[in-house]
Amino acid sequence: MDQVLGQVLRNAVWERLDMLSDLATRADAQSLVSVARSELPRLTEGWRAMLQAHEPDERGDCPTCSTRWHKCKAPCSVWQVAHEHLVAGGLAPQQTAATQDHRRESRRRVPGQSRVSAAETTGRHALVTPRRPAIGGVHA
Repeated sequence: MDQVLGQVLRNAVWERLDMLSDLATRADAQSLVSVARSELPRLTEGWRAMLQAHEPDERGDCPTCSTRWHKCKAPCSVWQVAHEHLVAGGLAPQQTAATQDHRRESRRRVPGQSRVSAAETTGRHALVTPRRPAIGGVHA
């Protein structure tokens, strides 16, 4: 049941991000202002909460990414991605709609196929779980 709930949660987040990306590329100016006023505070608070969980401890390790046997020094991958997208990303070229559509398709699960991310291979993030066969060999 946890796998099903996790997949529902992940799909809902991906769909919300897809919807916001679509709005950013297709909405008129008045709609964009409305969306920005409602969504930017939510997105910034989400980033802050996630980054707070990855703040280095007194030894300079990320408490969320580190395990008992493997310590992850700061900046962890979450901080690196945050910097890339929030700071350095402002200097990067904009993605085309085709690139966004390709990324969206690569996230959709096809039975029998697995999308493997760094978090799935390390198993360090609670909301990202490796796919395991369910009863009868069907993936949840």
